[in-house]
Amino acid sequence: MKTWLFAVLTGLLLVGCSANTAGLRVDGASRQVLFNDSSLSNHLKIEGITTTLVDGHTRGVVQILNQKKSDLNIQYRFYWYDNDGLEVNTKLSPWKIVIFRGMETVSLSEISVNPNGKQFRVQIREYDQ
Repeated sequence: MKTWLFAVLTGLLLVGCSANTAGLRVDGASRQVLFNDSSLSNHLKIEGITTTLVDGHTRGVVQILNQKKSDLNIQYRFYWYDNDGLEVNTKLSPWKIVIFRGMETVSLSEISVNPNGKQFRVQIREYDQ
């Protein structure tokens, strides 16, 4: 019984210590925006989320406004899912870097390499140089 309890507590500790690398997550299908970083929630505003079809592949676009008067450096990465919610790109793309000028709106976009990719999620985090 003690071994089982120790294993459960160790697992919970490891989960609690895992780092969430995204300060902001945008779900293209549900249009849901989740902020995990209060700094980003104060400085970024999602102005639009669209999905279009380009030559049989889905393109996801997220328009973001930098509400700060100064520059903001971020990294972002798209994740693609089929209609059943299963991830279709097994190899993740690298984080991309964007520099927002003060009060500037930027469009983040990507086209799914896999034609089964119909839904997307974008993770955004602050980039410290």
